[in-house]
Amino acid sequence: MEITFDEYFKYEHHEARIPAPLRQGCDPVRHRVVIAGGGPTGLALALGLANYGIPVVVLEADDTVCSGSRAGAFTRRTLEILEQLGVIDEVMRTGHGWTTGWTYYRDKEVFRFDMPHDAHQKYPPAISHLQNYIEHCMVEEAQRRSGLVDIRWKTRLKALSQDADGARLEVETPEGSYALEADWVVACDGGRSTVRDLLDLRMQGKRHEGRYVIIDIRIDTEGLPVGRRCWFDPPSKPGGTLLMYKKPGNMLRFDYQLNEDDDEVEEMKPERVFAQVDRHLRMMGIERTWQPVWMSLYRASALTLDSYLHGRVLFAGDAAHLVPIFGVRGMNSAIDDTHNLAWKLAFVAKGLASPQLLESYSRERVHAARENHRFASKGAEFMAPPSAPFRLMRDAVLSLSERHPWITSLMNPRQHAAIPLYDSPLNAGSQDAAVFRAGPLPGDILRECPLDIQGQPGFLTDLLGPRFTAIYFSEAGEVPAALGEAFGDLAARVPFQAQVVARRAAAPGGAALDSSGRLFSMYGAQAGSLYLVRPDGHVMARWLEAEPEALVLAIDQALGLEQEACHV
Repeated sequence: MEITFDEYFKYEHHEARIPAPLRQGCDPVRHRVVIAGGGPTGLALALGLANYGIPVVVLEADDTVCSGSRAGAFTRRTLEILEQLGVIDEVMRTGHGWTTGWTYYRDKEVFRFDMPHDAHQKYPPAISHLQNYIEHCMVEEAQRRSGLVDIRWKTRLKALSQDADGARLEVETPEGSYALEADWVVACDGGRSTVRDLLDLRMQGKRHEGRYVIIDIRIDTEGLPVGRRCWFDPPSKPGGTLLMYKKPGNMLRFDYQLNEDDDEVEEMKPERVFAQVDRHLRMMGIERTWQPVWMSLYRASALTLDSYLHGRVLFAGDAAHLVPIFGVRGMNSAIDDTHNLAWKLAFVAKGLASPQLLESYSRERVHAARENHRFASKGAEFMAPPSAPFRLMRDAVLSLSERHPWITSLMNPRQHAAIPLYDSPLNAGSQDAAVFRAGPLPGDILRECPLDIQGQPGFLTDLLGPRFTAIYFSEAGEVPAALGEAFGDLAARVPFQAQVVARRAAAPGGAALDSSGRLFSMYGAQAGSLYLVRPDGHVMARWLEAEPEALVLAIDQALGLEQEACHV
């Protein structure tokens, strides 16, 4: 149930496009990848594949980006990915960075959390923004991608069949129906996935108690802090819970819980929702006029497919899993899916890797979904206790919080962060923390650190790109001959680059400089150490003393090319 009251951003509406000429009702071009769904998941995957030169067709049933803000908070990890997709400048220009969240019991603050942040980070731990505006930025970027991303609006998928070599899709548009063929299909078509239904697949998990009304309003937000605010049993809604975020464009977002016996049709009537907003604003002492923008009804679910790879069809985002919104895990986890999948599907599509590489996508992201469920479900059950004993315990925590501050840690919403992939089949090199004493393990996301790059201030993540990256730690930029030969061999065969970081100044135009003096100690490295980073930013291997043969073998094994590696 969704209501839009006005268009607070004017988005372009697009006409359906049928490829010409059709050959017997079929698109004459066989496509490498077709993406079903042009929401944030599908658009992010399309831009990610375009980074590798893979042309994609995106099928979207609607004629423009989504209505309503929907997802509203985006993590540092997502911002790093949006940078690689080419949309970060506009997102950061228009978003609100934040670090702090407040929790209230009735009208008193009982808990405050601050997400990890320091002056050495490139991005804030989170920003408040609007999903539809970020989608708009992605569409504009897709239009700049030199024909690599073909978004076909008002195109609805009606049938799907596949064999060992590819898939055939039948689609319907206002101008007529046609079929198209693809080597690979990726379902990014949301929680009510048509692709999932056509393949007769069902997600497993549980649906949580609690229904939530979500409403965006436009109001003068001057002086209101940016961040997450959560009220339990507020005077404006006794016995209930309410979340509030400040949004860009002079907007506030409210999520509040309906009671178990509430009739949702009655409670979704605008006059009932508006009255609740009025009560809460008055409780906060806010006497400002406001206008409704968009509202919807939400139910929390923790569901996932057991596998995200089914023949020539892959799943990502809400088509693959549903995650409770608590801890901002919805769109953030979907963007993580696409970043994991883009490089693997691109390498397979180009013949640079065995199709078995896609099995690692499914294994890693199913694991991530279950970890997200584990954390988010704790928040969901605290917000809406599933039984009387749960409610009794939750209410006891709230009532004791003023006198016993230590108990408030149970209120921590555990904001989303990148899920480490310690059990990934792609990991190699030393995983013994005692060897390095510090630094990210294989499976961790690369940790940020300031660097001097070509005489200019920058960050470690600036050295990454759509390729494997070897980060070699050097005293003054020198690289052993055998290692340099291995670097050259890899760069000639697969998307690969070597980046050298020096402890002290090297020759002009040479290695990046550890200008802050933090990187070597943060990574437990010494001159001669080597970290291997996957194209999606996860550490894949590390060696305290670089081993050229081990480096080559690690990449070849990950890509399923280890037999060829024996002849290098």
